[in-house]
Amino acid sequence: MRKSRAKKRILLPDPKFHDTLVTRFVNNLMYDGKKSISYTVFYDAMAIVEKKTEQPGLEVWKKALSNVTPNVEVRSRRVGGATFQIPQEIRPERKLALGIKWLIDYSRDRNEKSMSQKLAAEIVAAAKEEGAAFKKKEDVHRMAEANKAYSHFRL
Repeated sequence: MRKSRAKKRILLPDPKFHDTLVTRFVNNLMYDGKKSISYTVFYDAMAIVEKKTEQPGLEVWKKALSNVTPNVEVRSRRVGGATFQIPQEIRPERKLALGIKWLIDYSRDRNEKSMSQKLAAEIVAAAKEEGAAFKKKEDVHRMAEANKAYSHFRL
């Protein structure tokens, strides 16, 4: 066990939208410490989203993020030699982290040319409640619903 809890780092808001959530998303999008490239990819994706939807890109992105953010997840727990998938509520920080991670991971798996196009396509799909990231959330919720019988094993 740790001696004490790790301190939360304070994120600076991003330069264009002045939003700390954007900074958090860009930090997850970043490879090899290349933050400026990550910002460029994100801002280009927002421009593409605005063209496609004719709505403010940031609002569409926030809607997409809230659509892919899960409320429950299943955790494995061994009880008497058997392993059960136990549904549990997720704390808000983890909810957001999972939503961001899924949005980025599934946009990387898409078939568009550039990363900004991939990200934009996944954001638009998630805002419409479709796409791979939204499907992942639905699968997690379905799994939790299926294993509701084991919720009494919760810690």
